[in-house]
Amino acid sequence: MKTAVAPLAHEIPPAADDDALAELQEIYIEKGTPAFMRTVLALFCGGFATFALLYCVQPMMPLLSHEYGINAAQSSLILSVATGMLAFGLLITGPISDRIGRKPVMVAALFAAALCTIASSMMPSWQGVLIMRALIGLSLSGLAAVAMTYLSEEIHPQHIGLAMGLYIGGNAIGGMSGRLITGVLIDFVSWHTAMLVIGGLALIAAAVFWKILPESRNFRARSLHPRSLLDGFTMHFRDAGLPLLFLEAFVLMGAFVTLFNYIGYRLLAAPYNLDQVFVGLLSVVYLSGIYSSAKIGSLA
Repeated sequence: MKTAVAPLAHEIPPAADDDALAELQEIYIEKGTPAFMRTVLALFCGGFATFALLYCVQPMMPLLSHEYGINAAQSSLILSVATGMLAFGLLITGPISDRIGRKPVMVAALFAAALCTIASSMMPSWQGVLIMRALIGLSLSGLAAVAMTYLSEEIHPQHIGLAMGLYIGGNAIGGMSGRLITGVLIDFVSWHTAMLVIGGLALIAAAVFWKILPESRNFRARSLHPRSLLDGFTMHFRDAGLPLLFLEAFVLMGAFVTLFNYIGYRLLAAPYNLDQVFVGLLSVVYLSGIYSSAKIGSLA
């Protein structure tokens, strides 16, 4: 098995011989191969589990407010602590994967997040639930920080856009399914049971991910020296355009998540007086993102 990272297709000189091109095809995973299908399906499952676990709590926030006697802002902490710890974990799990490998970090992240979700359904106190949610966010950073790096290293450059689009499509389905499943279930069962169901589904997705994702072939371990970690972090701010993209994502996602956090309170009250199951069905708008992610990734 070759371990050297192959050059990008556009970096191969025009005079390169057929052996060099053949070597490129041997190292990279190409569209249409069984390995490509396994990779896309595995990352699809990983993205599904990540966003289902992260956002499954949004439809149940009004119910949590009633059960624990807390207001809407306090109830939203069940999502905020998870996303906050996920953001913090991105600074840690990425460098760890540079040292020990992509797949081990992602597999451990998914299993840990699923088990913490199951544990959160058994917590007797609000504080206990928040602690488990913080651990879930920290765990999920191990997939969010590493998945696209894995794809960029293993997928042929011509097909990276499609592969990443399909991965983001899995994110969209996960975000929709997590909200939809819990939004419908809590009209019939307790929120504890709904969380247990989501945790079980994520555990199955983690097992599928572990079994079918191909091992890295182009990964090369890097140092965990603090200086190299700092250089890797500051590098992103030396480009004039990247900080603006970071800001744009922060504002758009912040507004988007906040809308879904509180819209349930509004629709359950007068003058709408909708049932919880109909509020949960709002997540079907995610279906448009499933198509657009794959299509735009392919066009890019």
